[in-house]
Amino acid sequence: MSWTPGDGPLRIALLTYSTKARGGVVATLCLAEALARAGHRVDVWTLARGGDGAFFRPVDAGVTVRAVPFPDRAGESVGDRVLRSIEVLGAAFGDHHSAAGGDDATGGYDVIHAQDCISANAVPDCVRTVHHLDAFTTPELVTCHERALRRPFAHVCVSAAVAVELAAGWGIEAHVIPNGVESARFAAAAGPAAAGARARWRGRLGRYVLAVGGIEPRKGTVDLVEAMSLLRDRLPAGEPAPALVVAGGETLFDYRDYRARVLARAAELGVEPVLLGPVDHAELPSLVAAAAVFAFPSVKEGFGLAALEALAAGVPVVASDLPVLREVFAGAVSFADGPAELAAALAASLTAPDPGRRAAGDSLAARHSWDAAAAAHAELYRGLLAQRRPAVSPTGP
Repeated sequence: MSWTPGDGPLRIALLTYSTKARGGVVATLCLAEALARAGHRVDVWTLARGGDGAFFRPVDAGVTVRAVPFPDRAGESVGDRVLRSIEVLGAAFGDHHSAAGGDDATGGYDVIHAQDCISANAVPDCVRTVHHLDAFTTPELVTCHERALRRPFAHVCVSAAVAVELAAGWGIEAHVIPNGVESARFAAAAGPAAAGARARWRGRLGRYVLAVGGIEPRKGTVDLVEAMSLLRDRLPAGEPAPALVVAGGETLFDYRDYRARVLARAAELGVEPVLLGPVDHAELPSLVAAAAVFAFPSVKEGFGLAALEALAAGVPVVASDLPVLREVFAGAVSFADGPAELAAALAASLTAPDPGRRAAGDSLAARHSWDAAAAAHAELYRGLLAQRRPAVSPTGP
């Protein structure tokens, strides 16, 4: 029987660099599960760092997880860790792919789709999702980033703004496929059945402004600390300032120096952030839904999945005024540029939330489904296969 791109389910490998709850990892798992629901055969490859045996959350049984052990090494530099990550993931994937039939459509993968710089360096002949473009200074990361853009034969961006950056800086044309969001999961956390879970967070933390993603330069944490200091004078007389709560933060890269500077500045300003670290997957929606405001002061983003989750939970969002966030969130969030504007927007959201933005946020979250994202990916994969692999028959070409 002749093989054509439209026949049967696709055999897809999605690759990510970590098992931790980072935005790109969350997106990889949600996409994998949606592709599996559509009938495709999906493997997710990842590096299991530091003794991890699984992802940060359970993965649907329809998805095969291939976690490659990646033990920590004391004193290893960021650059060396990046190079070892590429080597270990590439070796494990290469061994499996060769044993399964390599490029033969009946034994290997139809599509190899890398979701980040490390995995795009580790595997050959792949599709690459560029979630956002970074500016690194570590030499190994600079090389990794550049090669991970140049080597793939096709590219996906999760927003048009990043696709424009990719075209302008590298001459690469990308397919734009927005992320989805688990809107029902976060909406349920705002509903009556989850009132107890929200009350537990508020009992522990009081009234709070929430940021997710840890303390790192890309997340604009220092601006948020400055804004929280200014916020105290923008609230009505006698109204206590909310706490600043920061969740998440597991990453491959070393931001200890930045974290130390941010915490030192917070101490100077009398801001005492509550650092939760990674939050259990089952607890995250109620943490988000219990927040008074969700702060998203990033200086660089590719889409803004965490902000979309907050909108799904009915929480007002204050975001940096970036082109990509204007593209995704216009009309649904408050935009601010710099600490003073952040403070003003936070104060407005705390004292007089805009019902129009709430309705726009609900609508926006409802329009972004992972099933729609998976369908768009499958259509792209079939189109690429049609271009790259002609039909064959048992009697030859």
